[in-house]
Amino acid sequence: MRAEIVTIGSELLLGQIVDSNGAFIARELAGIGLDLHFKTSVGDNLGRLTDILKLALSRSEVVITTGGIGPTADDITREAVAQATGCPLEFSTDLMAKIEAFFRTRGLGVSPSNQRQAYVPRGAIPIPNPVGTAPGFIVEVGAKTIVTLPGVPREMEHLLTSRVIPYLKDRYHLSGLIQSRILKVCGLGESRVGEALKDFMERGFNPTVGTMAHLGQVDIRIAAKAGTPEQAWELMVPVEEEIRRRLGEFIFGADRDTLEGVVVAALHSRRWRLATIEIGSGGVLSSRVQGVPDGPTVYRGGLVASSIAGTLPPPFDRSEPGGSVTELACAVKEWFHVEVGVSVVIPPVPKEASIVARVGVATPDMTTENEFSGGIGVSQAQGRIATLGLDLIRRRV
Repeated sequence: MRAEIVTIGSELLLGQIVDSNGAFIARELAGIGLDLHFKTSVGDNLGRLTDILKLALSRSEVVITTGGIGPTADDITREAVAQATGCPLEFSTDLMAKIEAFFRTRGLGVSPSNQRQAYVPRGAIPIPNPVGTAPGFIVEVGAKTIVTLPGVPREMEHLLTSRVIPYLKDRYHLSGLIQSRILKVCGLGESRVGEALKDFMERGFNPTVGTMAHLGQVDIRIAAKAGTPEQAWELMVPVEEEIRRRLGEFIFGADRDTLEGVVVAALHSRRWRLATIEIGSGGVLSSRVQGVPDGPTVYRGGLVASSIAGTLPPPFDRSEPGGSVTELACAVKEWFHVEVGVSVVIPPVPKEASIVARVGVATPDMTTENEFSGGIGVSQAQGRIATLGLDLIRRRV
């Protein structure tokens, strides 16, 4: 069984909105064990959309579309589905009555253009929309199915979960699921992680392993298809254990864990407090710490400045931007009377120059520092140095 998603709207191709519908549908399909093989975005063009739908039906058993079933002239999904399936559009008096009732309960009149929304392909299974004006519909093409849903996320999500998912489970006798486990890595790039897990990634069978790169972090996805969650876990556990054996302390958490959440939990368990001094970072590290539960409890304060020279009080004032970041970390630790001090320094550089950012950590029994350099913008440097600093704290605490 293969599934395919087609998201429709020129605004998607222009970058004016982000496709959140595709991600939601993908998660719901995984929950019933339906493999998603393709996802396509196409603009409001009848010819191109019809071609895409024909292609989708030629290679997938289930095709789900979102968008393009509103009341305006550029909403052409109905026509495209009709042409792709060979089922001409017909007016549904029942759907029209439901559309009129939707407006009437809100004290509004129905526009003549709303009549477009009552047309569905001949033989289609209508999906009335109690939370909006655009009803969906299902067209069965032999053993294949094309499901057409509105593009408004709230409406699409309601119709998908309440009507479409039960329909697909019943029509195709779906009883399995696809379950995922995410391991989170910091301190190794995606290429290094990929080399360490090459054998898992190349074999490509149940469970599958893949990587997703983020700013300063790599996620490892383990996905298993099985009849029950317990069976899926049985498949994933030995794979996770081997991955953890290979990567060791580079793995800082799993699933919903965040680096700052892990750091704050470790500090809180030891009853250690944290203070920071951040030069050129905009205070991004301290913001991340304070944004998680117990963050305000362990974070006791800090300093944020744009440069070192001439802007900071003693003992942080310096005539030159050089020097050890561990000295700054020790100074802020002593000044705030805490167990852990952290310093972040991103010096000002010309726009074309490579940025060299440094971070230092001081705990009761040791100091350490690290740096990275690269031709990236200041905002990315701020995010990466915050992640690097949090990971240093994690490793030392």
